[in-house]
Amino acid sequence: MAVPLSVLDLAPLVSGSDLTDALRRSVDLAQQAEQFGYERYWVAEHHFTPGVASSQPALLLGQLAAHTRRIRLGSGAVQTGHQTALSIVEQFGLLDALYPGRFDLGLGRSGQRRREALQEGTPPPEPGCEHTVDGLLIPAPFSFAPLLTSRRSALFARLLHQPGAEPADFADVLNEIQALLAGPVMDEDGNEALAVPGEGADLQIWILGSSAGQSARVAGERGLPFAANYHVAPARVLEAVEAYRRAFRPSDTLTRPRVMVSADVVVADDDETARRLAAPYGLWVRSIRTGAGAIPFPTEAEALAHRWTEAERALVADRIATQFVGSPHRVAERLRTLQRVTGADELLITTITHGHADRVRSFELLAKAWSG
Repeated sequence: MAVPLSVLDLAPLVSGSDLTDALRRSVDLAQQAEQFGYERYWVAEHHFTPGVASSQPALLLGQLAAHTRRIRLGSGAVQTGHQTALSIVEQFGLLDALYPGRFDLGLGRSGQRRREALQEGTPPPEPGCEHTVDGLLIPAPFSFAPLLTSRRSALFARLLHQPGAEPADFADVLNEIQALLAGPVMDEDGNEALAVPGEGADLQIWILGSSAGQSARVAGERGLPFAANYHVAPARVLEAVEAYRRAFRPSDTLTRPRVMVSADVVVADDDETARRLAAPYGLWVRSIRTGAGAIPFPTEAEALAHRWTEAERALVADRIATQFVGSPHRVAERLRTLQRVTGADELLITTITHGHADRVRSFELLAKAWSG
C-alpha cells in the first residue's frame, strides 16, 4: 500500500500577480488537495522574500481551516528562533480551539543559530560528491554559509528579533512548548503560568530538519515525528533520517520512528509539458541562492530569455537534478524510489508553476497515479 502524500505550500507569488492572488490560490489549492485525498496541508514560514506570501503560518492556517473541512493543516515549519515558546503555543492553541484536532505544529530552527556558529568560526559540513543510492540521486551539498553570514542576512536577523534578544536553544524552546501545552508551568516558588489558549491543545508536534544535526537528534530523543528535507537540501537527507532513527526513543507520541520526506514535483499529462512548466524553476532557485530571496515565479518566456552563466548553472544544479518532473507514471516511480531509499512513512510534495490551473492539475495527476 502506498504511503500518504501531503502538500507543502509557500503561498508563492507568480510574475504579474500580487499578494492577494497568491493567498487566494493557496486557499483554492488547500480545498483541491482535500478533494484529491492528500493527508495534510502545510505552509512554510519565510521572511523578506518578494515571491513568497507565507510569512505568518498561523494566520494563513486559520484562513485555510475556514475553507476546508477535514484535511490536517500545519506549519512547515515555525521558525523557533524568531518568537517565544508562549507565542507559538498561543497561536496554535487558538487555531485548535476554533478547529479542534486538525493541526500539526511543525517546528524548525531558524538560521540564527547556524549563522552564529559560522561567525564564531565553526566550519560548515564537509563537502561530498554526487552519487546514487539504490536509484536515488544524492547530489554534492550546497553550502549556505555565504548567505547566512552576509550583511543582508544580518539585517534580516536584526529585524526579526527584539534589540538584544538572543534566540533560545532549540531543545529548550521545545521543552517550553511541550510544558505549556501540558500546563500549567510552575517556578520554584510555586507561581503558575497557564497558556490561554494553548494549554491542552490537541496538536501533533513535528520536527523538521535538513541535516544530521540538532533537529534530527532532538526529534529522535523526544520520540516525535521527523520531516526530512530532500527538496531544499537533498545532499543531507539520508544523513538526517539516519540520525533521527539512531536517536529515537519511544514516547507517549510514537512507539517507532515516523519519517516524512519532502520532494519538489511538477506533473503534467506528458513529459514534454511537465518540463515546459518546470522550466522557470531554475531561475527561481537562482534568486534564492544569490541571496535576493525568491522572486515571483517567472513565466516560461522569462525563463527562456535568461542568459545563464556556468557559475549560475552550478549554483542551482543540485535542485534541478533532484526535482521530480514528468508524466504521472514517471514521477510516481521516482517518488517510490525516494520513499523506498529513505524509508519514509509519508511524502511531502511541493509544486510551483506559473499557472494556477497547472499547479492544481499536477497535484491531481500525482494523487491519481500514486493511488492507482
